[in-house]
Amino acid sequence: MALAGSMLSLTGLDFPAVQTFASSPGGLPMAMALDGIKVLDLSRLAPGPYCSMLLADFGADVTLVEAVPGVSAKLGSGPSSDPEAARRAAAYNALGRGKRSIALNLKNQGAREAFYDLVKNADVVLEGFRPGVVKRLGVDYETVSDINPRIVYCSLSGFGQTGPYSNLVGHDINYISIGGALGVIGRPGTAPAIPVNLLADFAGGGLMAAFAICAALLAREHTGRGQAVDMAMSDGVLSLMTSAMTGFFSTGQPLRPGEGFLTGARPWYDTYLCSDDRWFSIGSIEPHFYSALCEALEAPEFLGKQHDEAAWPEMRERFEAIFATKTADEWMAVMSTYDICAAPVLEQENIATDPHNIARDMIVTVDTQVGPVQQVGVGPKLSETPGRVLNGAPVNGEHTDEVLASIGYDSRRIEALRAEGAIG
Repeated sequence: MALAGSMLSLTGLDFPAVQTFASSPGGLPMAMALDGIKVLDLSRLAPGPYCSMLLADFGADVTLVEAVPGVSAKLGSGPSSDPEAARRAAAYNALGRGKRSIALNLKNQGAREAFYDLVKNADVVLEGFRPGVVKRLGVDYETVSDINPRIVYCSLSGFGQTGPYSNLVGHDINYISIGGALGVIGRPGTAPAIPVNLLADFAGGGLMAAFAICAALLAREHTGRGQAVDMAMSDGVLSLMTSAMTGFFSTGQPLRPGEGFLTGARPWYDTYLCSDDRWFSIGSIEPHFYSALCEALEAPEFLGKQHDEAAWPEMRERFEAIFATKTADEWMAVMSTYDICAAPVLEQENIATDPHNIARDMIVTVDTQVGPVQQVGVGPKLSETPGRVLNGAPVNGEHTDEVLASIGYDSRRIEALRAEGAIG
């Protein structure tokens, strides 16, 4: 992938130019890893849309199966009554990018029949409802797999389809509590530090679900059959805790906030406030990195004392005083001349302008219905079948007619379904 070097300006902001991508020798865009895979996404909240965004970024044909506006608040809200506001919201909704949208009232038999017709040619169904909801709607795995035995059906939920917590409601904070992550984040003697909803919603949920779907699709190549995927966000978080739990299982010593090797207990693996009130991170675990840190900070008195716990309080106090003498950017300039694990803690306003993030195509500009907007780019870099952002997100039901026409529905049948409230 390559990002053009020129800048576009929109409402006074400078954006990287619209992303361009490598082509095959014949001049056509390179193939994408999930070309030909058709996904029906019934999910509503962040984990499911992030999962299907990852699949769409690598070429999957993702159709959002959204609620008809006004039918059920529990099944997701419809578009804004202001069309321009709806288009703008869609433009900045990176989780919906590269997808089409069809609005179906799955409580209506005609809408369910349309969904079943879509299932016949689909590869994946993704749903994020509480256990039991899809059964009541008639779009559960058993029903869907009878129509298409090759379907990979992923149920993404907070606590999974089984177990004593399966029917409990929850959010990221609850899933990282049960998965064990929240209990190890923070400083000694303080309340747990609540991270933004990265660990359960996005990593343990959406990312794990995308991985599981790809694994099931690969298995289908061997077995000829699809399967059900039960992805609990609490399970995903606990899986992310594998290394931390290995330490507990082997020693019996639980990891406590701010007391572990990688949780800020050691002054050479921590963050420090700089003169500009920004934070700077250091991670000098290995002895040669630690020695380089002492040299960069002009603190030779701490050489040979990396693992001397009695020296840590004085070391931390000294490091705090030293880091307070320069700005975060100045410290980055200093540290970059040494072999040190160090980086400024980027605030959101600095993430999008960081030269490394831009060079790695992690900040891209996407053409949308309201013009070019910035979004986060595609993480994995594949040499032969790279991912790319195909287009912006749709508004609710934007492609209903198009999708139904693609499976043989004529205009008269589509309008009849719309008249009875089956589609939007």
